[in-house]
Amino acid sequence: MRIAFRLLLLLTLAAGLFRAAEPPALLLPEEKHLTNARQLTFTGENAEAYFSADDRFLSFQSHEGRGACDQIYVMAADGSGRRLVSTGKGKTTCAYFFPNGKRLLYSSSHLASPDCPTPPDYSRGYVWPILAGYDIFTARPDGSDLRRLTHSPGYDAEATLSRDGKKIVFTSTRDADLDLYVMDSDGKNVRRLTRELGYDGGAFFSPDGKKIVYRAHHPTDPAEVADYQALLADGLLRPSRLEIWVMDADGANKRQVTANGAANFAPYWHPDGRRIIFGSNMLDPEGRNFDLYLIHQDGTGLERITYHPDFDGFPMFSHDGRRLVWASNRNQRQRGDTNIFLADWVE
Repeated sequence: MRIAFRLLLLLTLAAGLFRAAEPPALLLPEEKHLTNARQLTFTGENAEAYFSADDRFLSFQSHEGRGACDQIYVMAADGSGRRLVSTGKGKTTCAYFFPNGKRLLYSSSHLASPDCPTPPDYSRGYVWPILAGYDIFTARPDGSDLRRLTHSPGYDAEATLSRDGKKIVFTSTRDADLDLYVMDSDGKNVRRLTRELGYDGGAFFSPDGKKIVYRAHHPTDPAEVADYQALLADGLLRPSRLEIWVMDADGANKRQVTANGAANFAPYWHPDGRRIIFGSNMLDPEGRNFDLYLIHQDGTGLERITYHPDFDGFPMFSHDGRRLVWASNRNQRQRGDTNIFLADWVE
């Protein structure tokens, strides 16, 4: 009897140790649209992960350590084979694969200065830097054959490609405001799409290339207009109020999708071309509790996707609609770490 008791005690302790060694759950029970989650990065700040057209690779931006700047990387969709694409100089953002997988599109400030730009002054509240030194480039996935596409003074960034690879949509200050433009994939035939005072950015083409989803804030109150213009003159943007919009690919038929007064950003089309996934702090407008939401392009059918009590953002569906990649603060090793996660999508 004593031997049996000791054996039971040992088994109980072993089970407890085994449970203690189990990795934490990456998904919450409420996150019913997500299953089989995998963490792809484990340290630093990693964001804006986007699939290649064949869904085998991801481009993303990453940095580690205070004072470091984002650089562009690619990795396999399972997180292996990470490699640097950008020059390692200046600051970079928004990498996107060409459809054939042989080149990437991204923005970089390295020609303006090889140094990492000074972080913005947050004494005026939380702001985004609008770097005048950003230009749009393409390169091979190994970083070679770097080609510059934009040459205008000011900010040229937030660029993505149409599914057929023929058009690039991007945000620019070339006309003294933050507007959306479209150009050919070689940088030619630039055409302005938005003219409303305020910020228009973070745009993506629909799967059929006929529509564009984007985030925007168009101030109308005189005090708010003055604040927007003063910040923009200093190369800054206050992103605390952004709404999701949709327009035709030629800039016609603009219509607002969300209207909750929060920071709604990083919209991306569901492969069905009817729904949009995006990040929002609509339940915590003054804080960083961002979650992912799904909505029909007419503004109906809002559904919450993630429930983690911190940041979830930058979602993208795989082209076949079977997986979702996004950035999150969940399971962070150090406070402030943002990592890339991949999960199977459940309708």
